[in-house]
Amino acid sequence: MQAVIKHHQQQYLIDFSKPLDISLSLRGDDKNPVAWYLKAPKITPVQDGTWIGKVSKGGSVNFNNIYFNPHGHTTHTECVGHITSEYHGINESLKTFFFAAKLISVEPVKFGEDEVITKDQIRKLFKEGEAQAIIIRTLPNSIAKRSKHYSHTNWPYLMEDAAVYLRECGVQHLLIDLPSVDREEDGGKLLAHKAFWNYPKNTRHEATITELVYVPSRIEDGFYFLNLQPASFENDAAPSKPVLYKPQNI
Repeated sequence: MQAVIKHHQQQYLIDFSKPLDISLSLRGDDKNPVAWYLKAPKITPVQDGTWIGKVSKGGSVNFNNIYFNPHGHTTHTECVGHITSEYHGINESLKTFFFAAKLISVEPVKFGEDEVITKDQIRKLFKEGEAQAIIIRTLPNSIAKRSKHYSHTNWPYLMEDAAVYLRECGVQHLLIDLPSVDREEDGGKLLAHKAFWNYPKNTRHEATITELVYVPSRIEDGFYFLNLQPASFENDAAPSKPVLYKPQNI
């Protein structure tokens, strides 16, 4: 299936038979990525007396319970409700699911004991009005990200002014291949989250942040169309499956 889409007065052809999945799948073992001091997620068959929900063990169907945390175990999309005392859910925040997007690759730089992504780095790669969404792939990029245990690693993070810059550029949807846009231990400041959502001054309720994506190295930097589709959870965040499509100029 193909479609013609217009962006910035340019028409593009999208081939929906060629998706580029940048999500992490959820596994019920230690090969699953983990952050925030959690243990691995669990996928276990239901047991009721002598009945077990596993065909290989005599059950009539496979019937699993899944125990996980969207923020710490898998690709997830979150709304400002992640940091507010009042409830805001991802279902009410994200109403459309197809966006012009730009993928950039950035190698974090040293900042004291930390590694950070700076405004200057992003400004060289992304300009105001370029796209509704940005995907930030950190370098070096490795398949090890698919199973990395991030707790106590002080991962790289987005500087506050870099998040402000993205907001001022009109970016509505920020995607990154780290567990958070903020420092692992920051005393609850959440500077990048707050700056991107412009919280609490003039909160951008429709804006989202998607974390723990994985962008294979074979996917080149550049312009894409993004399908951002969280699961229907009544929660501040939900597991999601962001998919890119490479457009062709017409």
